[in-house]
Amino acid sequence: MDISIIVPLFNEAESLPELKAWIDRVMKANNYTYEILFINDGSTDNSWQIIEELHTQDPNHVKGIKFRRNYGKSPALFCGFERAQGDIVVTMDADLQDSPEEIPGMVDMIKNQNLDLVSGWKKKRYDSKLGKNLPSKLFNHTARRVTGIYLHDMNCGLKAYRNEVVKNIEVYSEMHRYIPYLAKNAGFGRIGEKVVQHQARKYGKSKFGLNRFVNGYLDLMSLWFLNKFGGKPMHFFGFWGSVMFMLSVAAVLVIGGTKLYALHNNTPAKLVADNPWFYIALTGIMLGTLLFLSGFIAELISRSNTDRNHYNIEKEFK
Repeated sequence: MDISIIVPLFNEAESLPELKAWIDRVMKANNYTYEILFINDGSTDNSWQIIEELHTQDPNHVKGIKFRRNYGKSPALFCGFERAQGDIVVTMDADLQDSPEEIPGMVDMIKNQNLDLVSGWKKKRYDSKLGKNLPSKLFNHTARRVTGIYLHDMNCGLKAYRNEVVKNIEVYSEMHRYIPYLAKNAGFGRIGEKVVQHQARKYGKSKFGLNRFVNGYLDLMSLWFLNKFGGKPMHFFGFWGSVMFMLSVAAVLVIGGTKLYALHNNTPAKLVADNPWFYIALTGIMLGTLLFLSGFIAELISRSNTDRNHYNIEKEFK
């Protein structure tokens, strides 16, 4: 099979027949063999009934998954990735803002430029500037600096992947925003970008609020930390714990030494217990010890992980 198209959705009943017909036209015009996987993420409208009707009309191309409740986009993509059979996997939103007409160009880029992943870039958007455009630009700027992947629109829902990419990454929580970073960390670093047409929303309203940008930054920091120190937590916690402990011990020694020097010279000096820096230093000693022990425990947990020696091997001679 040439292409698997994964469409996560939540309350998008009005757009599904039109989207399916649009995808069919593009696929048949390019002689692709394909499947469409609709992932119904706990919709409360009649989205699932529409998917069942589409499957009945075209069982060879339409497949569906129905969640019992709303889990989020990442779990929907994860289940779609598990089931995708196409050589190239395409993800797109169900709201008709992503154009299926872009799929052939993205597929050609993967094949002709030997790319692992192609991400869409909605250069001209039809969202409100304050509501989405400005926060999105700030978000993408930060993501580029942290990940080292210079995409203009990392969170674009329209993406194309080699099948082996989606089979070797785990999308969970709300990490769908950082699939290019997950792919890079898994060894698939050939990432391209294509300017795609952004359509104005035709039905319904957006399901995402401004809180997604706050959560996005937190998820980005989590991914960065896990990628850098996930397999060696002692390098982070142990290092900073040791630095804090030694600086605090040095401060205690200075405070104590100053007091002894004053006593030796019969010079008036206030009690060590009256010095606020003494308590700050003691707190630093305790925090440094806790950080070091946290790193040690995290290292033990990491060493007991059954996947600690799991590596993505691209080729092998025997």
